Amino acid sequence: MVGEGKAWGLCTAVDLQDCRPDLIRDAEYIKRYVVELCDLIGMKRHGDCQVVDFGEGRVAGYSMVQLISTSLISGHFANDTNNAYLDIFSCKGYDPAVVESFSKQFFGARRSSATATLRY
Repeated sequence: MVGEGKAWGLCTAVDLQDCRPDLIRDAEYIKRYVVELCDLIGMKRHGDCQVVDFGEGRVAGYSMVQLISTSLISGHFANDTNNAYLDIFSCKGYDPAVVESFSKQFFGARRSSATATLRY
């Protein structure tokens, strides 16, 4: 679906509900997620993963950005709801269902949903 003569890239938005609070509030654990996800879907990380804790009230929590050789992975972790919002964009193909399942398990989410969009 992605590649020469096909879609330019694939963007997957993964929403995780009711994650384990201790996991989404741990910067090192979030960085480990990025490393393991990239290994799982065959993406090459470019530079260091940035994980920053900021915001107030409803939007407080960690935000994460990891450049990959084919684009980027980002995430926002909401302390108020224990939800996580992940985005994976790459011009190299990968399986969105694998990303959703892995992410749900990694953060101990009770529920998840994902939307994949081909980018042209």
